[in-house]
Amino acid sequence: MFGMSVFQSVLERLKAERDIEEDGDAADGGEGQAWRAPIDRSPVFVMEMPVQTASAFDAVAMAYRELSPSERAEPPVMPAYLTRTSLAEVAEELAITEDETSLTLAAKRRRFAAANHPDRLPAEFRSNATLRMKLANMLIDEATRRLGRP
Repeated sequence: MFGMSVFQSVLERLKAERDIEEDGDAADGGEGQAWRAPIDRSPVFVMEMPVQTASAFDAVAMAYRELSPSERAEPPVMPAYLTRTSLAEVAEELAITEDETSLTLAAKRRRFAAANHPDRLPAEFRSNATLRMKLANMLIDEATRRLGRP
């Protein structure tokens, strides 16, 4: 069976079983049933899932169902901070002062992006999040440019 594909080895096994069955029918006097596929009586073809595997599979399936959003879930409600889309509101949230360094500005950018990045929010809120990110990036970039000036 080595060097054969799985399909070829199955065909060889079926041929061998057929030959054995034909020899048995000839021994019965030639009067017997027509050749039948050995699937109904061969344990090799029966796929049974072990009990341990079945219980583990059921546990994984149940956990997946629990984590998947239910069909009856209400649409998400936009957080209040996402409605604050004016330049003044975003500037107030960032609280950029004259004492900022490039490191503190970078930290503020990361912190703001963690809460407001459009890729992290539901599709319904992405337009507001995009606007807020644009304003925050503009304010932080301007503060960074001011750092370079004497």
